[in-house]
Amino acid sequence: MFDLFFPDEDYSSTYAIDFESYYEKGYRAVIFDIDNTLVPHDAPADERAIKLFSRLKDIGFRCMLLSNNKEPRVKKFNDAVGADYIYKADKPLRRGYVEAMKRLGTDRDNTLFVGDQLFTDVWGAKRVGIRSILVKPINPKEEIQIVLKRYLEKIVLNHYYKKKAQ
Repeated sequence: MFDLFFPDEDYSSTYAIDFESYYEKGYRAVIFDIDNTLVPHDAPADERAIKLFSRLKDIGFRCMLLSNNKEPRVKKFNDAVGADYIYKADKPLRRGYVEAMKRLGTDRDNTLFVGDQLFTDVWGAKRVGIRSILVKPINPKEEIQIVLKRYLEKIVLNHYYKKKAQ
């Protein structure tokens, strides 16, 4: 029942992911959520995020930001990291993910998605068949609607970790 919300993998942080190994496995693009995935909610791109995108480009990845935020927030972050972006993506709806792959010139077999929320990021990626990576939120301080979703996520994550341990 909860399986449709389970990520393919999980990491403590976006910055702990071994992107080189994914490239070796044939992945060619990474789509990212921004808030609490790359930086704390509403924070600008920091040095760590800028270095990550530079590293990903050096590896050979194409990168995309896929956010439910408005354009000014997403564009400002994107200007600092130099990727491409889609704002007001309406995650978990499929259209943003499909458009991202179209722009990246990739498909579901060679695209990764990295995000911090099960019910938007992971579920949306799974709906289009993209490998989903869940990371722990960077900062626990979040908007009230996200805080409420986190309570439900805890239930699903409990089932995920039990299944993963088997």
